[in-house]
Amino acid sequence: MAAGLAGLSVVAYGWYKARQRERHENAALARTRQARGVEVARMATRIGGAYATNRAQRIFASEERKRDLDERLELRTATEVTQTLGEMKGVLMKVGQLASFLDDGLPENLRASLSELQHEAPPMSPALAVGVIEEELGAPPERLFAEWDPIPMASASIGQVHRAITRDGSPVAVKVQYPGVDQAIRADLDNVGPLVQFMGMLFPALEPEPIVQELRDRLLEELDYRTEAANQQLFADSYRDHPFIHVPSVLPELSTGRVLTSELAEGVRFAEMESWEQPERDLAAESLFRFVFRSLFRLHAFNGDPHPGNYLFRRGGQVTFLDYGLVRRFDPSEVNLLENMITTMVIDRDLAAFRTAIERAGVLQSGAPIPDERIADYVGLYYDFVRDDKVATLTAEYASATARRFVTMQGPFRDVMRWTNLPPAFVILQRINLGLYAILGRLRATANWRLIAEELWPMTDGAPSTELGKLEHEWWLTQEGAAWISK
Repeated sequence: MAAGLAGLSVVAYGWYKARQRERHENAALARTRQARGVEVARMATRIGGAYATNRAQRIFASEERKRDLDERLELRTATEVTQTLGEMKGVLMKVGQLASFLDDGLPENLRASLSELQHEAPPMSPALAVGVIEEELGAPPERLFAEWDPIPMASASIGQVHRAITRDGSPVAVKVQYPGVDQAIRADLDNVGPLVQFMGMLFPALEPEPIVQELRDRLLEELDYRTEAANQQLFADSYRDHPFIHVPSVLPELSTGRVLTSELAEGVRFAEMESWEQPERDLAAESLFRFVFRSLFRLHAFNGDPHPGNYLFRRGGQVTFLDYGLVRRFDPSEVNLLENMITTMVIDRDLAAFRTAIERAGVLQSGAPIPDERIADYVGLYYDFVRDDKVATLTAEYASATARRFVTMQGPFRDVMRWTNLPPAFVILQRINLGLYAILGRLRATANWRLIAEELWPMTDGAPSTELGKLEHEWWLTQEGAAWISK
């Protein structure tokens, strides 16, 4: 823990449940670069003091006592980190959300505590939420809605969601942006030096500056709920009447730059769905997989925030996809690069052509003194589960191994990684892929992923291979000439 994420992912959310009412009555966000830097420094000082105390106490302790001391330190560190990230909101909280499910190598107490950030960050007071709505929509919620629940149903990195019923009786979800969170995020993003250093620490094999710039662009877009509303409606229109994928429609008359009102969705959270029997988990996983790759290859767009808090599940593979603040729209040429990589590596298994494809994409430096077979071995893990026509189970170990292989210089492929990089256009894509693998690994999702992928790849356009595939195919036939950007 002291080596990787303990540097900043240990900035999260743990004591907040006991102290949220006391510390959030005024919902005062640390907004300036200096103030937010001070918060991180204070957290680091507290954690450093705890480590020092732990080391001193362990000197004369028995092995059993040492284990107890280490567990207490881990728990205290996890709660300290999660609390700080949760209260600061913005960029640092998003780092904690991502870290919570990306790598099962995190200490369990830290990962469990960080996972609270996925859908249960400390909320602002009801009075502040009312103030934002009145300022944005011109009236308090009690006048705008037939019913308004002042207790948020969810809270996350830049806003929280309230249940309400419109004047015509429709249940809706109203997302309200935290006052000052735009200043907080801009402060984080303006202070790029520490952020670049942190990304370099987490991902030493990659060039951090382009990654930070791409994240900066996407996160600044997320601050304007009007952009999010347009993104969400794009997906809602494109997936309208889909048999198992659901995207709530936006109510534009009750939405502004800091308030977003959409249809209220039903379903259970990821943690509850994880307890379902394996066949139901497999159906949910297949729906997630189909949504990711149909959106990418057919719609040329995808939500870049794929953590479990953004999904609601119902049995039978029914999934509602939430939160479209961080959407990446891909240029057709970028999608063509991805298609060429899949064609050469998976379909044709032409290693020389694959090398040319990733050089053209900017993933591999041209002329790198690495044999084609060595490059294929390095990248091969990424494509393993779609390479063969067979039923395969995705595991947490596979997801973690894939993430570590592509973001750390440790391991047997340092010679290859010295010549590779992550182009800015692929930053959000990599987050989507690794996030999806982490979720499917948690579910131990089992299917013939190759056949499902061939249904979704434009290069193959395969026949339906599962019951969900048959349902989707029937729906897809009705979409000719509809809102899809490409077929």
